[in-house]
Amino acid sequence: MPLMPGRSSDKGGGIDNRADVPGKKAPMTAVQHPTHAAVLVEQDVVTHATARRALGALRIGFGLTFLWAFFDKLLALGYATGANPETGAVDRFGPAAWFNEGSPTFGFLSFGVSEDNWFHGFFTGIAGDAWADWLFMLGLAGIGVALVLGIGIRPAAAAGGLLYLMMYAASFPLENNPVIDDHLLGAISLAVFGATLAGDTWGFGRTWATSRIVRRFPFLR
Repeated sequence: MPLMPGRSSDKGGGIDNRADVPGKKAPMTAVQHPTHAAVLVEQDVVTHATARRALGALRIGFGLTFLWAFFDKLLALGYATGANPETGAVDRFGPAAWFNEGSPTFGFLSFGVSEDNWFHGFFTGIAGDAWADWLFMLGLAGIGVALVLGIGIRPAAAAGGLLYLMMYAASFPLENNPVIDDHLLGAISLAVFGATLAGDTWGFGRTWATSRIVRRFPFLR
């Protein structure tokens, strides 16, 4: 039977013609407008809690490694900087410390880069330059703080990955493996932190993600 105006069918599609009846108004549907854009968090990417905790512990470990390297070179604490490799004597807070005008890049880039390295001339050429020392030390401190606190993981991963890759290039030819060493693995690990937003677990990543500057510039996440 054909439908008449003002009637509805409860069969085959649920057609409702109440809006055609004179004096009747169509029902109104409220539209919800979110007040803030959805924020992607680590839990959206890594769904297992144990995996998130493992990433958080690894992230903090890497961060402390960067910070320790910074303070060792700043103060010559003797765990590389300030230690005599031949005698084993340690001169803490001595002339090798950066705050005593020592250079944090001179030793490694001058004597640690093999003459067979493809970039030997480049690395020895910048060894001890003030701009190289400042960039290196600021990088160690900034990357370390970001990883420990869990904020700015993406830029920290990018900067740390670049630093690792430069040290990887300076290490050629490798001693124990033709391709892989700890610098390359470090760069890959930092890339994983950035991709998984690993600063949310045991860090301030979620709070950082909702800040105004990160909402405006998401690459700072």
